[in-house]
Amino acid sequence: MTAPDAGRGIWDGEETRTFTGLPHDSFRILHVSTGNVCRSPITERLTRHALADRLGDPLWGGVVVESAGTWGHEGAPMEANAEAVLAEFGADASGFTGRELLDEHVIMADLVLTATRDHRQQVISMGHSAGLRTFTLKEFTRLVKAIDPATLPPLEDEGLVIRARALVRAAAALRGWLLAPTAEADEVFDPYGAPLPFFRSIGDEINEALDPVVTALTGVPARA
Repeated sequence: MTAPDAGRGIWDGEETRTFTGLPHDSFRILHVSTGNVCRSPITERLTRHALADRLGDPLWGGVVVESAGTWGHEGAPMEANAEAVLAEFGADASGFTGRELLDEHVIMADLVLTATRDHRQQVISMGHSAGLRTFTLKEFTRLVKAIDPATLPPLEDEGLVIRARALVRAAAALRGWLLAPTAEADEVFDPYGAPLPFFRSIGDEINEALDPVVTALTGVPARA
């Protein structure tokens, strides 16, 4: 057995149907943590902020970014420290309410990014052919860094949705070949109940992990 064509966006120039059979006018990213009041809200809103910053488009090129929790605090606001961290990044924290992870969220998602390996396993155990589109956030970042962006569908020709789906397929193909140095390297620790400085460190960690992902999706690097 040989490694896949490492770092290549697996794309044949034609659209394929999504895992769910949904139309091709959107790409849904689902961020998952435990309570959906700390890590996943921060990740959701930082992803939205980064996409808007790179694309200058409030619709983010057809990308829908959501979050939920495996033990979600349904209807709860995000933690105050999470909101404070988002404000420091200039990201919008308004209007957020926590959600418990449901089958329908997984079914509709084109990409599921979790805080930990346990969350990833919980999502995959729900079924819905989720295995090839579910990663921990930092795992996905590590795989995306190995993908040559020149092999992805051109954004200007094919659009962000098709490019995003190709990126997920390429990352899934590399997963068995590019392993984390330690199990903890693929995880984001839970700041629930921690003071603001620890929340800030988690926010920085999440933002750093998101940067190469959003760059690969949009083809636009972060502003200096």
